[in-house]
Amino acid sequence: MMKKADIETFFHRLQEADPEPKGELHYVNSYTLLVAVVLSAQATDVGVNKATGPLFEAADTPEKMLALGEAKIRDYIKSIGLFNNKAKNVYALSRQLIDHHGSVVPEDRETLETLPGVGRKTANVVLNNAFGHPTIAVDTHLFRLGNRTGLAPGKTPLAVEKRLEKRIPETYKRHAHHWLILHGRYVCKARKPDCGACIVRDVCGYKAKLS
Repeated sequence: MMKKADIETFFHRLQEADPEPKGELHYVNSYTLLVAVVLSAQATDVGVNKATGPLFEAADTPEKMLALGEAKIRDYIKSIGLFNNKAKNVYALSRQLIDHHGSVVPEDRETLETLPGVGRKTANVVLNNAFGHPTIAVDTHLFRLGNRTGLAPGKTPLAVEKRLEKRIPETYKRHAHHWLILHGRYVCKARKPDCGACIVRDVCGYKAKLS
């Protein structure tokens, strides 16, 4: 388990290296962010962005998405894995936003999770990116880092999320989600972590560090 002082050092260095980290999904408003995150399940951000560029030009509101219809949504996103089910979810969540939320993306996790295709991780991403909440969405990168580094070991994504919430200092929580995702994506990679390029190597608990 990473020591409290080392956690402070860990996030201080990530902050110094990238004071205002940004997610890599493209969007133009809270609604398109929600759609992009729903589409990103089991897909790369790069692949999602290629599909959503044209899609969001055609439909950047729930009303426009409904007007497109499920078949046309499917055509726009057919390069993304699980596109059939995702098209159904995008159409259905757009309908639900119109019918029950005045076409506005809800700003609380429980309500977001009632939307088709939206689970806890998606809700946390939307709350963090669209509304600035200090939520932490545990994807494969955060789950790996939480366990590998000793920052927040846990057997499930929820266990890692809860431990991260307790262990990350308040001053870093707003951006912690992005720092960890980017660090996991480009440095602390799954198969071969680039420990030689890691700015937090000395406080990391990974025993099999690679030069």
